[in-house]
Amino acid sequence: MNKRKWINIISGYSVIYTILTLLNSVLYLINGIYEDPSGNWHELDRAVITLIGVAAYELCVKSSVKPLIWRYAIAYVPSQLLAFVYVWLSGFREELAKTAYRDIWINFTVFFILLCFVSMVIGIYKKSRNKEIK
Repeated sequence: MNKRKWINIISGYSVIYTILTLLNSVLYLINGIYEDPSGNWHELDRAVITLIGVAAYELCVKSSVKPLIWRYAIAYVPSQLLAFVYVWLSGFREELAKTAYRDIWINFTVFFILLCFVSMVIGIYKKSRNKEIK
């Protein structure tokens, strides 16, 4: 991979992490919670889960599997399992919430669907742009 590709991946990761962190903070404030109950571990957990999601997105983009739904499934299943393993491992550090696995499933799935939608829209845009050029 060239340097420009790495810069794009790191920039994308940073933007996504920032958006997720801001969204989380706003939701806490709306609910009257003024400090993150899990503190710094929660930030690190979000960073790892975001990294897993970005890696899954890159797997989708780089894979040549057809049809598209198979490509997404091949990226989603192992990355979701990896997220579950991470949650399980974090249970050794602190007690998990009763809904921890459901929460990670919902959050990761929504995150993954959004990334797949963005990837699909970009792909359609590039195809239509290439047709216009020819």
